[in-house]
Amino acid sequence: QVQLVESGGGSVQAGGTLTLSCTASGFPDKRYLNNKLSMAWFRQAPGKEERERVACIEDDGTTEYRESVQGRFTIFKNNTKNMVILQMNSLRPEDTDMYYCASDALCWIIQDKYKYWGQGTQVTVDS
Repeated sequence: QVQLVESGGGSVQAGGTLTLSCTASGFPDKRYLNNKLSMAWFRQAPGKEERERVACIEDDGTTEYRESVQGRFTIFKNNTKNMVILQMNSLRPEDTDMYYCASDALCWIIQDKYKYWGQGTQVTVDS
């Protein structure tokens, strides 16, 4: 059974830093361990149905970022620990959301394309 478990959320003052981690387990054919999956971070505001993609990293290490976080957020993988990490610097109040880890074969932009999801971790940035 595939599981994505996020951690690292919390509250921080504007301008601060948080690091989110997503640990993956249970992929049936070890594609993740062999770097064959893409991993993404999405966020969702309260009351909104749509989740917006914040960052994604493909199996070859190629990264993609939402324009509003470009230069502030960094996504990278720790293959030894089956983990994908989102380093968030210079946080702004508008970054406040629930953040979700997701995985699929490619770095899709829309949420419906992703097969696997974590339960989410809350990020709150105070002004």
